[in-house]
Amino acid sequence: MRGFGFLTSSFAASSFAASSVGVTCAAALALPLALPAAAAPPRPAPTADRATTTAGGTAQGALAGSTQSLPLVPLTRSHVLGTAAEQGLYRKDVHHFSLVGVIWDNPGIELHGRVQVRTRSAATGTWSGWQDVETHNADHGADPGTEESTSGRVRGATAPLWVGDSDGVDVRVRADTEQITVDGRTVTAPAALPTGLRLELVDPGAEPPPAGSPADAARNNAGLDEAAIAASAVNTDLAPLGAAEIQTLTKKETERELLTLRAAEQPAGARQSKPYIGPRPRIVTRHGWAADEKLRERGFVYTNTVKAAFVHHTASGNKYTCSQAPSVIRGIYRYHVKSMGWRDIGYNFLVDKCGNIYEGRAGGVTKAVMGAHTLGFNSNSMGIAVIGTFNSSKPPAASVTAIAKLTAWKLGLFGANPKGKTYLKSGGGNLYPKGKNVRLNVISGHRDGYATDCPGKKLYSKLGSARSTAARYQGR
Repeated sequence: MRGFGFLTSSFAASSFAASSVGVTCAAALALPLALPAAAAPPRPAPTADRATTTAGGTAQGALAGSTQSLPLVPLTRSHVLGTAAEQGLYRKDVHHFSLVGVIWDNPGIELHGRVQVRTRSAATGTWSGWQDVETHNADHGADPGTEESTSGRVRGATAPLWVGDSDGVDVRVRADTEQITVDGRTVTAPAALPTGLRLELVDPGAEPPPAGSPADAARNNAGLDEAAIAASAVNTDLAPLGAAEIQTLTKKETERELLTLRAAEQPAGARQSKPYIGPRPRIVTRHGWAADEKLRERGFVYTNTVKAAFVHHTASGNKYTCSQAPSVIRGIYRYHVKSMGWRDIGYNFLVDKCGNIYEGRAGGVTKAVMGAHTLGFNSNSMGIAVIGTFNSSKPPAASVTAIAKLTAWKLGLFGANPKGKTYLKSGGGNLYPKGKNVRLNVISGHRDGYATDCPGKKLYSKLGSARSTAARYQGR
């Protein structure tokens, strides 16, 4: 039986303290509106990295995917504060893509408007209807003042939208209207759109062929490069190097594993209480969903412990099959890193509509990896994103069950009760000022830490059930 390679409960803080800083988130009128506060300097536009092919077939770059970053153009002559009130782009000559989003220069500015896209299917040549893209994405990201948030690479962005294999795109961004006072009278005018609007077309790439048996993978490092070896090595207490998944354990096996670890960390002869922990669930590793480890920043960043789990939805739509989930995750990963400028995918774990669980941000599934999922509350927490949009659609029962299984296990590693309350210190946000100790459910929705619709009304309403089920899995 392998050990976890981490400390839990009262032993977690002392172990993680040394690593908490880590190692190398209509037509418009031109009116004399008041100028906004000084904006951050424009960030360089992300570089398009179109995949290439060779005479012998698909190149490694194509396997890894690509991002096309295209500037939007004015669709109206009217401007507000130098930006057109409606911008867009129509292209039918683009490299294949499956996920879209819109980004802009300053991550501190929100897009007050509506973003819609329609895409042309690469398989049938038909155009989709117009689809809305979720614009309120500022609530995700690294905490203010952290190295990740102040890197100079971070950009504002919509949520990504999964559209399937496409080769044409039509996008329009229309500013909301607002009431303003001009010369003592109230008029309606469009809001100013953010500067530097760009359309991101993401090709998640093809999955590589099977790597052979786990034994063969372990002998030859699974053909992994240095970055991939590092991402897999932090899980070798649970699975062989290069494994595509971490296999499930029974509750007794999980308890025995945890007790063995605690015995190694405690003084000889110390009494141990029976742990409250759920069976370890099956987890698809980053290697299993074919993450391109060269995209992310090197090294991992950890916090002290895991006291709470925040549940999210990706707001990327529900039009995917479970077999496509790895591709969706690769697309979100590339969008978070290449388009939004984060160090890695923001979530610690992802769950698909069939209840499959996926490793998110690199650093080890048993460890307190710092994510970029709940702005202001990324320390001492983890983020779980259900792939889909659940404002009006009910989440699949399998997804809710997976949340319960995952939290019962991961929170159990750190001695946390899924039905309990805990305190987290705010890193700053629109609900709680920086430094405030906030009492939260151990399993919370994103909206509990930040004023947002995430994880959607329908998924949020299921969290009570997830808490009770997770506690039952722990034996409480």
